[in-house]
Amino acid sequence: MVLTAKQTLSAKIGFSNPLLRRSPSPSLRRSPVSLSFPSTELPKLAVLAVSTPLHLSSLRAKSPVRCEAYEAEKSEPEPIDAAAAAETKLEAAKKLKIGIYFATWWALNVVFNIYNKKVLNAYPYPWLTSTLSLAAGSLMMLISWAVGIVETPKTDFDFWKTLFPVAVAHTIGHVAATVSMSKVAVSFTHIIKSGEPAFSVLVSRFLLGETFPTSVYLSLIPIIGGCALSALTELNFNMTGFMGAMISNLAFVFRNIFSKKGMKGKSVSGMNYYACLSMLSLLILTPFAIAVEGPQMWADGYQKALSDVGPQFVGWVAAQSVFYHLYNQVSYMSLDQISPLTFSVGNTMKRISVIVSSIIIFRTPVQPVNALGAAIAILGTFLYSQAKL
Repeated sequence: MVLTAKQTLSAKIGFSNPLLRRSPSPSLRRSPVSLSFPSTELPKLAVLAVSTPLHLSSLRAKSPVRCEAYEAEKSEPEPIDAAAAAETKLEAAKKLKIGIYFATWWALNVVFNIYNKKVLNAYPYPWLTSTLSLAAGSLMMLISWAVGIVETPKTDFDFWKTLFPVAVAHTIGHVAATVSMSKVAVSFTHIIKSGEPAFSVLVSRFLLGETFPTSVYLSLIPIIGGCALSALTELNFNMTGFMGAMISNLAFVFRNIFSKKGMKGKSVSGMNYYACLSMLSLLILTPFAIAVEGPQMWADGYQKALSDVGPQFVGWVAAQSVFYHLYNQVSYMSLDQISPLTFSVGNTMKRISVIVSSIIIFRTPVQPVNALGAAIAILGTFLYSQAKL
């Protein structure tokens, strides 16, 4: 019988046997030791408890061999998987980056809505205001490309061709939302705009033939019900403002559909994609803004705004134009890093931050039932995003 002790005894043991043969290997102290006994000669009292590598403390050739075993102090720690550690760090860095994107997106959106409403209160020309927002963003990106801050996108005719319907829908949605905010409170506009998922499902179902789980259709009930409750109990309800928000919802649904279909396989980054979208929307919107409002109305309104507000009015216009582009740019940049579902949840949280901040800053009177309707609509939007998972 051959007994191989590959791990040490849990406590020291000793025994003598003239038949124990010493191994001639010079690495005896570091290698597993084989002890050979004839099965009939194995000491009956020798009990081996196996735990860690066996070490022989002494061997004598001319006398019975005394074998002493002791437990190794500690086994060596397993080497750290460098690849797994690096992957963990990358994942943590990605989550931090997404968190920064979301916080920046929400903050910029809140600031934009505040300045936008201030401008519209003093200067009720939403078509020009919308045009200036797109113009400011286009100018910022052209300068960024010229000086090399942002890499110039490589585009072709097919790119602009597929972008055109997206730009048309974006222009309509942008102007309609601005018209809405010029007529009603910012909070009311965003409560109605939280109903966008309902438009998305209806358009996808009846125009594109897509089907959805029952949970998605059920999530539309609180969205529609909450928006209806808020509209019916709004103290300063205005039909033009209400319809502007509704048209904006529909237009942005088509923008998303066209964007999803037309941009498959395109390698343009989110930042450059939105820059190109802004420039094309600016070209589409400018002639319509001139036709609807016109330079004479703008000049008269500007003089009145300066007399009512003062020179700071110019700063308000510049701020709302710049912050509009920045918050949209950050939102498109975040789409490069996250899934559409995460983006949808982030958009819901953005609306909450805008509604709450605008109510506080502009001291908008809100009835309890109106606040309840807003809460129900936003809850429905969140449930919709989860049902789409």
